[in-house]
Amino acid sequence: MELVVEVELSLRDRAILRAVARGPAELVWGSEPDLYIDGRFCCDQSAVHRLVRAGLIAPAAEGAVGERLPAVITTAGRLELVG
Repeated sequence: MELVVEVELSLRDRAILRAVARGPAELVWGSEPDLYIDGRFCCDQSAVHRLVRAGLIAPAAEGAVGERLPAVITTAGRLELVG
């Protein structure tokens, strides 16, 4: 079950969601995960942290802290993009 927290998305938040949906994207997992898109560090990590906490972006699989994992947009994230 996905944990989803309601947030108001900015244009930048939506752009990050679209980029993750388009792929490839990776999260360096931890309490404040870092996002890489096309192998490049995403410059707005505070937005990434907010999107992960809101349940809109998640790792594709479970992993250890510090592990670089494929990132996916969740069902809730997809709904935010079409809504």
